[in-house]
Parts: sequence; structure tokens; C-alpha cells
Amino acid sequence: MHELSVCQALIGQVEKVARENDARRVVAIVIAVGPLSGVEAGLLEHAYPVAAAGTLAEHATLTVETVPVRVRCRSCGAETGAQANRLVCGDCSDWQVDVIAGDEMLLMKVEIETAPAAVH
Repeated sequence: MHELSVCQALIGQVEKVARENDARRVVAIVIAVGPLSGVEAGLLEHAYPVAAAGTLAEHATLTVETVPVRVRCRSCGAETGAQANRLVCGDCSDWQVDVIAGDEMLLMKVEIETAPAAVH
């Protein structure tokens, strides 16, 4: 299951953000995953507790937002939605398109808790 290694890489990124901001713990993580990313959201959510165990993100919630597939047509220039298994222009039905969204996995938000500032 490659989702575990994807989760471990995600936790590495999250911990880097947390350390850079002097976090005591990570409260929430939001990621965006497209259907063409090669990542199964359900498997990723299942692997998350294993990858997060013993880290600053151990008790953080993971929210996975789905990104729709969008294409830009090389023939007519239109930007339209498309199905993951049918990458054609929604305007002219041409198959010569470039995927502009839906193939990504992005870290969108890391919510952290920091230590209270010392009062002098």
C-alpha cells in the first residue's frame, strides 16, 4: 500500500511546518487530492493514524478534499471539467487536452497549537 509512504511523506512536511512555527502539536491537516493523483483517499485516511503515531500530528484530524478534474483543450482553448476516465473537452469533445487540475495532492492547511507567549 503506497498510501502509507505517501502519508509518511505528508507527516514529514507537516512536522517541518510545525517545527518552523514552534508548534506544541498539530491540531488539523487539510489536503486536496485529485482522482488522477494515484492516491486513494480512503486508503490514505486509513494509513494516516499509523504514519502519524508518535509525531506532533498524532492526534490531529485529517480532512481530505476532492479536487475535480479540469482540462484545457488544445483545439478550442476551452477549460472544462472532465471525467477521470474520459479526458475530453467539454465544449468540442476533442481528446487533445491538457490536464490542469485533478492530478495533484496538495497540503492545503496545517493548524497548529503553539505555547502561550511568556508575559514579562
